[in-house]
Amino acid sequence: QGQLVESGGGLVQAGGSLRLSCEGSGRAFSMETMAWFRQAPGKEREFVAAVSWTGGRPIYAGSVKGRFTMSRDTINNLTYLQMNSLKPEETAVYYCAAGRGMVAETASYNYWGQGTQVTVSS
Repeated sequence: QGQLVESGGGLVQAGGSLRLSCEGSGRAFSMETMAWFRQAPGKEREFVAAVSWTGGRPIYAGSVKGRFTMSRDTINNLTYLQMNSLKPEETAVYYCAAGRGMVAETASYNYWGQGTQVTVSS
């Protein structure tokens, strides 16, 4: 019924910044919670940030709070993740997701993008 496509990943040096975008299509995601997750090779997918359809304050994983900022343009079906002061250990595939509620669990999300690679070099 809908698709999410991430963009904006790439190679950045430690301490640098990237801005990821997530574009929805096929349906509106205005009534869904939007979230960002990441998954490094050999590791479990982990929660990064999320914001509800009500437009309230985003929530963040403790490891990124203060450095990452999530926002969304609900009308245009766009979601963003501004990442500052990136660390090498944050190298991962970053995924956009949509689902029900404000939660940090992968099982709570019904729609997933295919991910965008973020590589942070030392």
